[in-house]
Amino acid sequence: MKIGILTIGNELISGRTADANASFIAREINQQGWSVEAIMSVGDDFTKIKDRLNYLLSMTDAVICTGGLGPTADDITSAAIAAAFGLPLYTDENVLNHIKEIFAKYNLRWIENNAKQAMFPQGAEVIENPVGTAAGFFLKVEGKLIFVIPGVPGEARRMLPEGVLPVLRKHFPEAELHVAKQTIKTFGLGEGAVDNALKDIDFNALGVSIGFYPVFPENHIVIIAREQSRQKAQDKLKKAQDEITNRLKQNIFHYGDETLEEVVAGMLMEKKLTLAVAESCTGGLIASRLTDVPGSSEFLERGLVTYSNKAKMELLGVPAAVLGKHGAVSEETARLMAEGVRKIAATDLGLSSTGIAGPTGGSKEKPVGTVYLALADGKKTHCRHFAFRWDRRRNKLVFSEAALIFIYDYLLGRLSNE
Repeated sequence: MKIGILTIGNELISGRTADANASFIAREINQQGWSVEAIMSVGDDFTKIKDRLNYLLSMTDAVICTGGLGPTADDITSAAIAAAFGLPLYTDENVLNHIKEIFAKYNLRWIENNAKQAMFPQGAEVIENPVGTAAGFFLKVEGKLIFVIPGVPGEARRMLPEGVLPVLRKHFPEAELHVAKQTIKTFGLGEGAVDNALKDIDFNALGVSIGFYPVFPENHIVIIAREQSRQKAQDKLKKAQDEITNRLKQNIFHYGDETLEEVVAGMLMEKKLTLAVAESCTGGLIASRLTDVPGSSEFLERGLVTYSNKAKMELLGVPAAVLGKHGAVSEETARLMAEGVRKIAATDLGLSSTGIAGPTGGSKEKPVGTVYLALADGKKTHCRHFAFRWDRRRNKLVFSEAALIFIYDYLLGRLSNE
């Protein structure tokens, strides 16, 4: 099946907003085993929306559109698509009542413009929005499908898998074709290094397609096998996965769609271990990522942001003499931070981070991007040192990633020699 993607909005054309939806939708469509024929963006203009839509429909089986479903004057997508096919707009009373209920629930002032979000082209079927007021819709025209969902990335990410993909599967069944997919998540190698490590694998001969998806600071590999039987597809996928694992085993932390924090949280809960975190350079990001996981209170006892030397001394018991001799960014300080937070929290594990996120504060001996991580379990305190090369925001993110990988390796028993 061939799919076109049309993202709509003046903010995209002007460059004020990055087009996150196009890449997300394309990735999801390819992972389903379908083909993305073209991706286009267009401003909020009746004629241009119609022209781009007709162009995409000429080469595809379906077009997925995002944006232009709000209540303001420039939100014209529904009206433009209706006009393109000579269809009147109608008001869906169920959708209208749902929107009014949301406004009432949150004590928001109702303005009649909001009723615009309940208007759809005649013949369209509504796609529910579980996280917002703007419902989407799909329309069948001359055997082809047009989908329209909101441009807000968080809403599009919910509505595509829940409202769009099931309809596509229903209208374009591929009864004789089974698709098997696997996502392999890695950390510690750049995209080029991952590609180079796999360059001798003939994926065509194995009967699978492969895609590389950098999701900083991780690199994801997606392999897809298509066969007439489910078992054959799974067998091909397994062979390809084994080849990749043989080359990247030390850098792979998960097979599947779970995030690193979900993987680590699951392992901590399974082993019934508790954790306390003391952060300096990451500013609470490690704890934030762990608390993104439902049920994290089962293992995360507390998280302290001990940014200053004073905080490290008063809250964690790091001696002033150690800070004076070795500095806040040092192996000695990191170890004492991990041991200190574990002791005061009475947890199984204590984790710490201290480093230089930048852009200032570095030196020849400790350049920007330097970080020390320590993990204490009451018997031994392990420490890791890295020197990354990114800007402040990405350094903080990669520091937190390295910290979670540290816990992951510990839980797998990989730290015996550290």
